[in-house]
Amino acid sequence: MKSVLYIASRQGEPKAGFWSPVGRLEHEAGVYRFVYTKGAETLAGFQPFPGMPDLREVYESDTLFPLFANRLLSPSRPEYEAFLVWGGFDPANPPDPLAVLGVTQGLRQTDSLEVFPCPMPDGRGRYLSKFFLHGVRWMHPVAHERIARLQPGDPLMLSLEINNPHDAEAVSLRTCDAVGRQLVGYVPRYLAHDVRELCGECHPEHIEVTVERLNAGAPLQQRVLCRMSSCWPDDFTPCAGEVFQPIVGDAQSLGRFGRTRG
Repeated sequence: MKSVLYIASRQGEPKAGFWSPVGRLEHEAGVYRFVYTKGAETLAGFQPFPGMPDLREVYESDTLFPLFANRLLSPSRPEYEAFLVWGGFDPANPPDPLAVLGVTQGLRQTDSLEVFPCPMPDGRGRYLSKFFLHGVRWMHPVAHERIARLQPGDPLMLSLEINNPHDAEAVSLRTCDAVGRQLVGYVPRYLAHDVRELCGECHPEHIEVTVERLNAGAPLQQRVLCRMSSCWPDDFTPCAGEVFQPIVGDAQSLGRFGRTRG
């Protein structure tokens, strides 16, 4: 079974920088494969990753590339089991490394990269995506107090922000209960375009966002794991924008473009 992740890079300040997909990582039949996407060509200031200098190359390895392996917590670390639990995994049945990266997003404080999966239909043909709440560290102290009281299963309301000065496609998440509607964070930017499209196509009754887990001891970027489920419109294709397309297609990579083995 093939696992596929995308890599997004940010250029600019943490709060106002612009995010774009720049690469695609696959794992199939024991081989890891990485290619740059067209977003790497259009994102101003983007520089190729260490050890992967050519945007028009297909990189392959029998082991996970160091750039991504270093974003996984070592099993020898005492907090490793907690790390898996925060992402909703069973420590007794360790998942594929790409599955872990897809939920934890490979976040590090030292750079501006995130790793994410392209959502797929679930067993009922519905859109399903799990993601950590973004923007938590920028929230007002009142929001942090409200986040601390969240419980698994609590509903969250999507809000399409049209006047956000930092991101024209921002989608915020708010509580929606008797206490009120408190802004608690945002949908990841790389999912925002698709979420906006779903909000335009699906009836509100067919869109549900809930708290999957609240990880009280986790870093802020892994504090709240959310689950979004919605209808899957007939003409909807996630991650279909030009920036998601590989610079080198599969046919080309087998032909005149070479491969680099790690």
